Amino acid sequence: MANINTAGVDPTKMGVGRAIAVLTSGGDAQGMNAAVRATVRVGLYTGAKVFFVHEGYQGLVDGGNHIRPATWESVSMMLQLGGTVIGSARCKDFQTREGRLKAAYNLVKLGVTNLCVIGGDGSLTGANIFRTEWSDLLKDLISKGKIKNEEAKASSHLNIVGMVGSIDNDFCGTDMTIGTDSALHRIIEVVDSITTTAQSHQRAFILEVMGRHCGYLALVTALACGADWVFIPEMPPDDGWEDHLCRRLTETRNAGSRLNVIIVAEGAINKDGKPITCDQLKDLVTKSLGFDTRATILGHVQRGGTPSAFDRVLGSRMGVEAVMALLEATPETPACVVSLSGNQAVRLPLMECVQVTKDVTVAMNEGRFDDAIKLRGRSFENNWNTYKLLAHVRPPETKSNINVAILNVGAPCAGMNAAVRAAVRIGLIQGHNMLAIHDGFEGLAEEKIEPITWNTVGDWTGKGGSELGTKRVLPGKYMEEISLNIAKYNIHALVIIGGFEAFSGALEMVQGRGKYEELCVPMVIIPATVSNNVPGSDFSIGADTALNTITTTCDRIKQSAAGTKRRVFIIETMGGYCGYLATMAGFSAGADAAYIYEEKFGIRDLERNVEHLVEKMKTTVKRGLILRNENCNSNYTTDFIFNLYSEEGKGVFDCRKNVLGHMQQGGTPTPFDRNFATKMGAKAVLWLTEKLKECYRHGRIFANTPDSACVLGMRKRGLVLQPLAELKEQTDFEHRIPKNQWWLKLRPIMKILAKYKISLDTSEHALMEHVISKKPPVHMTLTK
Repeated sequence: MANINTAGVDPTKMGVGRAIAVLTSGGDAQGMNAAVRATVRVGLYTGAKVFFVHEGYQGLVDGGNHIRPATWESVSMMLQLGGTVIGSARCKDFQTREGRLKAAYNLVKLGVTNLCVIGGDGSLTGANIFRTEWSDLLKDLISKGKIKNEEAKASSHLNIVGMVGSIDNDFCGTDMTIGTDSALHRIIEVVDSITTTAQSHQRAFILEVMGRHCGYLALVTALACGADWVFIPEMPPDDGWEDHLCRRLTETRNAGSRLNVIIVAEGAINKDGKPITCDQLKDLVTKSLGFDTRATILGHVQRGGTPSAFDRVLGSRMGVEAVMALLEATPETPACVVSLSGNQAVRLPLMECVQVTKDVTVAMNEGRFDDAIKLRGRSFENNWNTYKLLAHVRPPETKSNINVAILNVGAPCAGMNAAVRAAVRIGLIQGHNMLAIHDGFEGLAEEKIEPITWNTVGDWTGKGGSELGTKRVLPGKYMEEISLNIAKYNIHALVIIGGFEAFSGALEMVQGRGKYEELCVPMVIIPATVSNNVPGSDFSIGADTALNTITTTCDRIKQSAAGTKRRVFIIETMGGYCGYLATMAGFSAGADAAYIYEEKFGIRDLERNVEHLVEKMKTTVKRGLILRNENCNSNYTTDFIFNLYSEEGKGVFDCRKNVLGHMQQGGTPTPFDRNFATKMGAKAVLWLTEKLKECYRHGRIFANTPDSACVLGMRKRGLVLQPLAELKEQTDFEHRIPKNQWWLKLRPIMKILAKYKISLDTSEHALMEHVISKKPPVHMTLTK
């Protein structure tokens, strides 16, 4: 988050006397409204004037009623809407100097010198051209008598900040563009629906997804649904792919699968640059194999619908960062784009990102496909490598004689099965024997252990809950039985997938190594819990699915409140003592407050919140939403808060309460959770394979060093392995949470977006970074 009060600047005065205009341009994307809403509200919070530019650059050129002042209320109820409320249009006029001259005139007359553009690379490139011409445009306007010298002086330079809104995720420099996650939600809904009908009829389905010349949507879809094959523009298939594809489909059928799924990116090409189409593939499969084959082109449904929780949080965070970047900019600051790296907001020079994005096209045109994949960025490259590992390899004939066992521990959550599937398949590819342990540590003690095969886990990516079965029981009281069974089944390594019980259970196992030598095997913990409270990872598998469930429910509740007017809803979320779900759902649903254990509150705070709602009911926005984490306070229960609000709100608003309960643990996993779980499962077994080599002594495995029992987690910008012993120091065991949690820094933003007068977080500063130096030089492999 931007560091704005270290220089003694009052954040609510930063924008006084300044004006910001916000526009959306190019193709629409879900989450653009969240970005517009955050830009407007944080702009107003800093004291700036904020203007909507309707219909993109066309509105900038046409001026008049297309550029209107934005108010706090005018962005209410926008969060859950897809598309862009302020409109977008392709604009030929802005591509001409004459058009840009009109746009400059309109901005100068309104005193706007800060422009926030939400769009794709074309829109952002246009913004940069506008900025570089600005002083010449002002001179022209003076010479034509359109503006006075004083007006030109007041608007002497234009600041531009971009946010990338595009479902294609084709902009280099950011892991995710606004709209990508929501588009994946639409695609996966369709794939899940098609899968059931395909299985009923033993069909092959070919699906074409959007993405222009970028294969991101196709690639992640293939990972998230376990597709048989994916075609992407960045990596055309090798010559003779037709035979290879038919062989793969036949093998899948012979192994007992009743369906085949092939994903095609709309820009897919072969090595000669010729398009690979749905119809071409359908003809190939039908004629060569005689399979009943159907082709579906998803089209604009991918752009539609309500934004996912991820896109709402992303759009909101980007909007806040964009306002800060604009207000901190000097005439020397290059136009920047705010983007996401891991879970961090970063600022990157706009034209560097545009350059690398263009470099991808050059690399593809020159047939340097490996470079194209690298230039797309770390996230894309990781997805491609995981896909290759899981889809393009057959288990080897020779076995390693290593037995790897997998178990689920703690409460069930969506995505656990996807992690098991990836771990099992990667293990088999490595030549290991894979064992399934049912019902967690209790099952390990009670010998609920059996081999698990490639086909057993075939369709597990989209299944919610835990197919292996899971229990909260810790291993402590079963150590004797567990050590005997590890010896009996000759288990050489353990993959433990679960929540806080998985973490503390593994710690007990490590502590038991001194007494039971059989426990000296490498172990890896994969965090999987809706609570997102496992030390060593910023995210846990399952939290994204739970967050989307809460967000969807809140949307419906808000709609009901908007219909009745003057109604406040109090909603209790899960999470144990961890306030992640309540906070992030508050962010994505636009809550007025979210009560959590980590941020202490008392009766004065509750009173302030009630007063805030009383004031809110005087505006056009006559509804309220309060979230409460289940364990935030043992005395201020959901009933207590409901009674307090009901009493204090008498005559102004009435209250309703909802306890969401176990629906938060259910449902099919979101694309994020499927993809995250797949990568985690794969990485965990690859790490164990290396660790087993290190621990092999005198014909047996012996692992008792601290780094032989690790948590695999997502930390800031990548997957990392951390020894349990180190993480023990960073854990509050009484409340089952890590001592430091990154998302707490986002809470001030949530409050500002709900119109509380508080100070922004000052501990982190998103500095301008560079993308060019991190990428391989474009000429690298021209000699190939």
